[in-house]
Amino acid sequence: MSSDVVSWTYELATEEDTSRFGAALGAVLGAGDLVLLDGPLGAGKTALTRGIARGMGVSGRVTSPTFVLAREHYSSDWRRPALVHVDAYRLTSLAELDDLDLDTELTEAAVVVEWGGGFAERLAEDHLLVRIERREDETRAITLYPQGRRWQDRLPPAFE
Repeated sequence: MSSDVVSWTYELATEEDTSRFGAALGAVLGAGDLVLLDGPLGAGKTALTRGIARGMGVSGRVTSPTFVLAREHYSSDWRRPALVHVDAYRLTSLAELDDLDLDTELTEAAVVVEWGGGFAERLAEDHLLVRIERREDETRAITLYPQGRRWQDRLPPAFE
């Protein structure tokens, strides 16, 4: 990332804080939104996604789709889009990513891709990259990097 890229960093002390942060993000997501989650194992990508799902009105269990690669979750509010939750950890090529047909999903759903940084940006010019760092004291630093016009004026006010 170049130094002129706009970003916001948030310090989150607990997993519940991470989930609440995700709920705030989920509340502003709509159909066509692409969110890429980047961070090491155990950083909190799935906890953040659970929060996103809650903020979108999804009920039911949200787990990492590591072995099925993608899961679709529906909101109890018919006016809200579906959430497509993808785990790109096991993908080895862009062709495998293309096989998931996520560009089609983006027309009707919000798509969250774990392990998406540096890989899934090609799905949409406008996307939100979320980098998660888990520190030794278990605090998580979450940095948002909005890309494109779609994200202008949407962040960070929803989180302040």
